[in-house]
Amino acid sequence: MSRRYFGTDGVRGIVGEALTPDLVERLGKAATLWAGGGRVLVGRDTRGSGPALEEALAQGIASAGGTAVLAGVLPTPAVALLAEDLGAVISASHNPPEYNGVKFFDGDGRKLVDDEEEAIEALLDASGPGGGSVESVDGLGERYVAYIVERFGADLTGLRIGVDCANGAFSTFAPRVFERLGVEVHAIGVEPNGANINVGYGATDLAALQQTVANESLDLGVAFDGDGDRMLAVDERGEVLDGDQILAILALALGVDVVAVTVMTNLGFHRLMAHHGIRVRTTPVGDRYVLEALREEGAQLGGEQSGHIVWLGSHVAGDGLAAALLLCAAVRGRTLSEAASVMPRYPQAKRNIHVVEREIPQSILDEVDRTTAELGDGGRILVRHSGTEPVVRVLAEAENAEDAERMCASIAALVERELG
Repeated sequence: MSRRYFGTDGVRGIVGEALTPDLVERLGKAATLWAGGGRVLVGRDTRGSGPALEEALAQGIASAGGTAVLAGVLPTPAVALLAEDLGAVISASHNPPEYNGVKFFDGDGRKLVDDEEEAIEALLDASGPGGGSVESVDGLGERYVAYIVERFGADLTGLRIGVDCANGAFSTFAPRVFERLGVEVHAIGVEPNGANINVGYGATDLAALQQTVANESLDLGVAFDGDGDRMLAVDERGEVLDGDQILAILALALGVDVVAVTVMTNLGFHRLMAHHGIRVRTTPVGDRYVLEALREEGAQLGGEQSGHIVWLGSHVAGDGLAAALLLCAAVRGRTLSEAASVMPRYPQAKRNIHVVEREIPQSILDEVDRTTAELGDGGRILVRHSGTEPVVRVLAEAENAEDAERMCASIAALVERELG
């Protein structure tokens, strides 16, 4: 059975359209039935729709005989770390404010795999025994902060950084962590109002952070997405570092021998890892697939170009704040631009095409295969459906930017003609 509602990162959609309180209540009930009841820790980001959906999820959990433990605004990685019998986050991550969603973690803080999500969907219309309850809990944010400082903290005295919290779940947590470690913090995107999450700030829009770093002559800047599970950076010159570059710096600094990435990862990363004898495991897009690969390999470090960075040495899931602390520690004594310069980057061109049909025709796949074969080791083309939005994503990578743009435009036009 294929999943109808779950994508690459939980269930997500525009509130009132694809995502309704009724669906969220049914998801809470179904997930709790699947887990066999118990206590479900519920966190959320700062979207205005969050409290109503939190109430719906809690009703569903209680209807299945479980106990909904409501923690209020809490970053996704905090829920993963502190999950009880089950963890649930009401968030649409990097998506705009009109979106929201639900994602689940098991009692060990692991994101659910496809088969488990299919099993939950099969229980959406099942009846629950009732008899559950709803509790509120305070102080989990401080528990999370203490854990991150203990496990990932280092003396960062003298470091001057910009911290962009996307007006999201890290707004009250991340700046305090850096300050505890001696950092001079210039915080932006820390005034959530329910309607401004990921708007003009955060990992999806780095212009404000770039300007802050330049205007204040800072050492670097870090930006999180709305729920805190991804992080991108800006160097001292205001240049953006993506997840591939951050992961490359960490792989060399942490001395790993295996790293897990997705199909979106830049060819330059693969070349650098090969040069250093580090084996690369490639997965489909989605940090949960990276996590699955790391556990299969018994490895610790992985990530995505989008900024999901996973270090299982001291964590159970991707954590933007933990990744930012690892990065700051890894570059002490040199500039971030110097640290990033070790990785050559192949030019990439990307397009997102809004589509109605979900199936990519064979004609498009054949053209992608033909073009990729012509490129040999000098580039590639990737076409895939987004797991979080109704779009097809096209990526072209080549040794020069002109070829990448030309190939991307050609394939994007074919996709739009066939599916748009």
